[in-house]
Amino acid sequence: MTPTERLYYSDPFLFRFTGRVLAHGTWNGAASVVLDRSAFYPEAGGQMADRGVLGGRAIRDVQVDDAGVVHHVLELPEGTGLPEVGTELSGELDRVRRRVHMALHTGQHMLSRALVDVANAHTVSSRLGETLCTIDVDLDVLDERRVAEAEDLVNSIIDDDIVIRAFFPTPEELAALPLRRAPKVTDNIRVIQMGDFDVSPCGGTHCTRSAQVGLVRVLGVERYKGKGRVLFSAGRRARSELWQEASTLRALGKGFSCGPLDVPASVDKLRRDLTEVREALGAARAKLAESTAAELAAQQAQSPGKPVVAVLDGATPEYLRSVAARLTSRPEAVVLLAGRNPEGLSVLITRGSGSSFGCGAFLKRAAEAAGGRGGGRPEHAEGRLPPTTDWPAIVASLLG
Repeated sequence: MTPTERLYYSDPFLFRFTGRVLAHGTWNGAASVVLDRSAFYPEAGGQMADRGVLGGRAIRDVQVDDAGVVHHVLELPEGTGLPEVGTELSGELDRVRRRVHMALHTGQHMLSRALVDVANAHTVSSRLGETLCTIDVDLDVLDERRVAEAEDLVNSIIDDDIVIRAFFPTPEELAALPLRRAPKVTDNIRVIQMGDFDVSPCGGTHCTRSAQVGLVRVLGVERYKGKGRVLFSAGRRARSELWQEASTLRALGKGFSCGPLDVPASVDKLRRDLTEVREALGAARAKLAESTAAELAAQQAQSPGKPVVAVLDGATPEYLRSVAARLTSRPEAVVLLAGRNPEGLSVLITRGSGSSFGCGAFLKRAAEAAGGRGGGRPEHAEGRLPPTTDWPAIVASLLG
């Protein structure tokens, strides 16, 4: 079958076109329409496929086979078939999606070039995803300062509004071009030339002037599978992300009663205040745990040889541990504590160094009796029981 004429090669801003149905095909088990010509970009080279409407039906996917035939997979209502062979169809692209892809792909070329010039980092692969775009380079570590310089260089080229040319050079012209990377194909090699800045073989859709990209924004630098990875955005997507972040920053500023640029200082002050409050709360809890432990120890002194059994309202597991640590300073001590909270009864069982009481085994029996859960070692066990559990009664019944 004759390869599909791809109209976006000559005009990436062609959003409406007509094409004649040459054949019906299949792609991954789905029926497809093959046209004599198409402006829809098929998924390839790390760039996602276009979307839109063809013959009044929504496009679900666009793919290209090894013979260069573009397959248009349509959303077909139940009971309907593909347009008949020979039918002339009108196609309309999702303009916003195409422009986003053009900006992202052009931005990727520019950032890949800048990474070579600034950091000597050569692109080995790139991906333009629905929500995230990445460039993987041949360095295992990327200097974030260098990447920031590359970002600045790209945006200066955008500001210069240089001409971007897409063309199919002759073999002689191709041999004379300073390509950033070698072509992946041997025939019909298409080249994207960005003034004197970058020359690369590529079949994707690109802007025709650098200012159409709008901006390129680096989102982060990371290590991925032993290589350096740059996460980036461009064009409308980058603007949308910036607006969302600015809106969040303004909302935070309003909450802190300060300007957006003063939010970091307000957050730092909040952190300092929180640290001080936590330290003060920790000291208060320590004093309270000491007081609670002293009270329980006094009660235990009146009944030597018996375990300490208590229910402490509102006590967290951390607080129970703090109290128990003070009580088990006596080698023979056995401590069975519970903290009652709306979500349940936190239970802690522990012993002194001279006791042989089986904490884990006892808690297992208590959990089975009360319908809770928990476990641990012979010297220490923790668990949770239903909030209505009568802990002293459970302990008394199990101890006999």
